[in-house]
Amino acid sequence: MTSGERAARVLEIARQSGFDLCGIAPAAEFPELTHLDDWLEKGYAGEMRYLHDARRHSPSLVVEGARSVIVCALNYNTAPPYSTDVPVEASPQWGPRGWIARYAWGDDYHDVIGQKLQAVLAAMRQSFSEAFEARAYVDTGPIIERVAAKYAGLGWLAKNTCLINEELGSWLFLAVIVTTLDLAPSLGAAESPPPDLCGNCRLCIEACPTGAIVEPYVLDARRCISYLTIELRTPIPLEFREPIGRQVFGCDICQDVCPWNRHSPVTAAAEFAPRYFAENSLFSPGLEWLLSLNENEFREIFRGSPVKRAKWRGLLRNACVAAGNSGMRPGDPSFTKICACLKQLAASSDVLIVEHAQWALERLDK
Repeated sequence: MTSGERAARVLEIARQSGFDLCGIAPAAEFPELTHLDDWLEKGYAGEMRYLHDARRHSPSLVVEGARSVIVCALNYNTAPPYSTDVPVEASPQWGPRGWIARYAWGDDYHDVIGQKLQAVLAAMRQSFSEAFEARAYVDTGPIIERVAAKYAGLGWLAKNTCLINEELGSWLFLAVIVTTLDLAPSLGAAESPPPDLCGNCRLCIEACPTGAIVEPYVLDARRCISYLTIELRTPIPLEFREPIGRQVFGCDICQDVCPWNRHSPVTAAAEFAPRYFAENSLFSPGLEWLLSLNENEFREIFRGSPVKRAKWRGLLRNACVAAGNSGMRPGDPSFTKICACLKQLAASSDVLIVEHAQWALERLDK
């Protein structure tokens, strides 16, 4: 087989395995990666030490003799509304509710996509007679997937740093296979990556409550609500607690306001549909419910869910902040119950939870 024939077969296999997009990039040091050290030196990675892995500078450092990067994408846009379309006010029936990022409403994407990637690899080994090395990663390896995706022809890098595909928008899970196989790149030698169609739009920058997009195409993770509610294990800085609003796990605001997502198709993957527990959905869960969860309940409810990454104490910390931002007043149906939950947490032995519960109580008292 020629490199072009092999590449065509890989793309066919990816489609048969259920991916919405697939492209092939060379295992090279992409231009954007030359700015990685400067970004890290500015401290924008926060406590995410794994981003300092030197192999992130080039996929060729990940697998010895690597020649190609196969980039697969899966749409996870589900039918429920965007966070910017749902009123912030508490429901008279259920009380104040939090918000969970869209990607975490259903099953853990690591598991769903990991199975698909393994199917791709198995089919590749059946299709190609020559021996080759390959490593598959679902947001778990030293690869900056969105940059590889750009050079695989899947889209452009937006001002909020997400990858945008002109037809699917930005609701995309990305996964890669780094391999020693010689595969013809999706973009020919004379072809450029898809053009940047953000134009003069600044909606994502202006909508970010914490000012995390410090300039177009540059994200300071330390200010990002997704980082603050998931990756950060210590207290949330005071300056960001009020701007976080009702977000209890991740944040989609910069994607929710993006014009390219207005007509994004709904995914066919049932695994990403929101989970429900009684009257609580995993896109807008009741804060009283979250605040009352014990550690065992947390493990059981969020088994196989991305939300487990925040851990029980992290989710409680975030729920306390959301409760403090709920705007409840004495006389509101849930006020007494929410305050009772917060007082119980404020008397716990976990200093992280105590601090945020006390902060919430002081907010509600005012």
